[in-house]
Amino acid sequence: MLAIYSVPVAVYVDSVPVLPFIVGATGFLWLLVADNVDRVRRFGRRFTGDGRDVDVWEPSPLAAAGRRLAVIGVATAVLLPLIVPGLNTGLLNSLTQVGSGTGAGGPGSGGSGRINLFASLSGQLNQAQVTNYVRVTTTEPDPFYLRFGVADVLTSDGFSNRAPNGRPLSQGLGDPRQSAASAEAQYRQYRAEVEITNDFGQSLAPVYATTIDTDGLDGAWSYDPNTQVVYSNRTTTKGKKYSFDYLRAKYTPAELRTAPALARDNPLRTQFTTVPDDAKVDKLVGDLTRSEDTEYDKIMAIYRYFSRDNGFSYSLQTADPKAGASAITAFLAGKAGYCQQYAAAMAWMVRKAGIPARVAFGFTRGSTRDGNAYILTNRNAHAWTEAYLDGFGWVPFDATPAAAVVGSTRSDWAPDTDAVEAPSPTSSASLAPGANPSAAPGAANRPDRDLNAGGLDANDPANRSGSSTRALLTVAIIALVLALLAVPALRRILVRRRRHAATAPKVTAVAAATGPAPPGSRDIVVTTEAVRAREDAHAAWDELVDTMVDYRVPVDPTETPRHTAQRLVREADLTDGPAESAALLGRAEERARYARQPLQGGELTVALQQVRKGLAKTATRRTRLTAIVLPPSVMLRWRMGAGDVSARWMSGLSRGRDLLVRFSPRRLLAGRAR
Repeated sequence: MLAIYSVPVAVYVDSVPVLPFIVGATGFLWLLVADNVDRVRRFGRRFTGDGRDVDVWEPSPLAAAGRRLAVIGVATAVLLPLIVPGLNTGLLNSLTQVGSGTGAGGPGSGGSGRINLFASLSGQLNQAQVTNYVRVTTTEPDPFYLRFGVADVLTSDGFSNRAPNGRPLSQGLGDPRQSAASAEAQYRQYRAEVEITNDFGQSLAPVYATTIDTDGLDGAWSYDPNTQVVYSNRTTTKGKKYSFDYLRAKYTPAELRTAPALARDNPLRTQFTTVPDDAKVDKLVGDLTRSEDTEYDKIMAIYRYFSRDNGFSYSLQTADPKAGASAITAFLAGKAGYCQQYAAAMAWMVRKAGIPARVAFGFTRGSTRDGNAYILTNRNAHAWTEAYLDGFGWVPFDATPAAAVVGSTRSDWAPDTDAVEAPSPTSSASLAPGANPSAAPGAANRPDRDLNAGGLDANDPANRSGSSTRALLTVAIIALVLALLAVPALRRILVRRRRHAATAPKVTAVAAATGPAPPGSRDIVVTTEAVRAREDAHAAWDELVDTMVDYRVPVDPTETPRHTAQRLVREADLTDGPAESAALLGRAEERARYARQPLQGGELTVALQQVRKGLAKTATRRTRLTAIVLPPSVMLRWRMGAGDVSARWMSGLSRGRDLLVRFSPRRLLAGRAR
């Protein structure tokens, strides 16, 4: 009975849905009750504590105590996750709309395939396994985010959504080009086809913004023109296949700067600019937008504030707010979070600047392709900000660090603020970091240069000599530190080159056995080429394993090479060439280990380069930098070597101590005393 209930729960990949769990638990408890009643009946007639036998059923004090303990246990299991931080997941999460779910930078997702439309200003992103949600094909060569929901109700905790309200799809969606609110935008029409898996059960259908026509969704679906979402109150998106036409608007910064400010009594401004009172946020927004004249420039001033130069970074968990601090103040102080915090904080600040703003939910473009189709998973779930500009409508801005979000994309009017720009050769920024501008030609004539710097001893030759010596010593120390830091990277490069140049022993043939072969038998001959191919496969596999360690991909030595290669492709989101190269390396190592004839003719060095490029493309910037400067594979090997040396030293010291004890004078004195 225990196996019937617990084994499916233990091996089920996703979290068990609520209803099947309740049905299974009730059945299991009923079986336990029936079994215990049967065992009690086998004892014969029951007796009370005073010796009186009982022929009829009567309440048992022990059973009443068991029921009370069961009630206490259930109440504890329900209330404990609400009290302890970090345990509010599953059913409680979906009921209270708190926390987040799976996905790299994605909004909260429950185990039933529903994404919670609540952009929290604090929380923790729980990473789980990758689940395919959407397959989308579009005629647009560079699509933006697939969109399905909007949150526009702001509280001190974040943005939440309101129930959509619109008309059935059969009545049409309208054409935004006929709307005065979008008269200034330049549109181009595209068509997209969407296929939803059974793992994504949302009452909102993913579509691109500015959809004008749909095909394949029945009469249960409606369209809300205010939020531009397709929704249903009777069904979900599980297993749906549909297509739609949409318009993609292209703006330039110069065009967006022509957007006038909305009147104070405009309904959009009245509804979408209300914010809770927060003095620190109000002051920050005022400082950022004080010198900006246009609505677009105010938005961009806030958008550029969420950059790496200002200390912001991507993190799966926000910092705990200090006592008395609001959620948004804590995020702006900690400057670390994921897409929900960035989208909600920017929308809050844009609203404070007097510009309508809201949070949009959907999927990034993703990094996995199946031909011309994008495969979107739960890790591609994302949230971003939409700001309203008169004459252009709702314009998207994504303030989340692009390097940390899989499939992130940027636009001409909202570029990546963390992108490294090549400095101009004529710019003063070409000076070396830390260089003194006063050392440039003509600096002696600068009026702000302090000629008396250094006091009375400023012109003393001995002082200049001492300063020069200290400067040389500082440079030498810095050079030594840089050289030491470069040792792991150099070691990794040398190991990689040695493996790429792996060769085989100069052996022409190896007889299967000594002595004459029996009649009709054939000698097993290992040619030089076969030996070289086997050695090359082993060297390439060792290099692949070290590359996985460098890019933080778990390595399981109990797996076969083929399973390891498949898991690498799946967990690292490798596609096309890198995925095929990983499969080739796994196949070559598998043949080298188990097959009589190894794989020959494979371009293993090229395959390794393809896999390394694929891992670098999907990895975070920090992981790529660590893999180059401090390769974890080299550091791990050094730690293991240091552990072995330490163990040998301890063993040698132990043997030396035993030797000293053997020849100790105390033993001679003790023997003479006897």
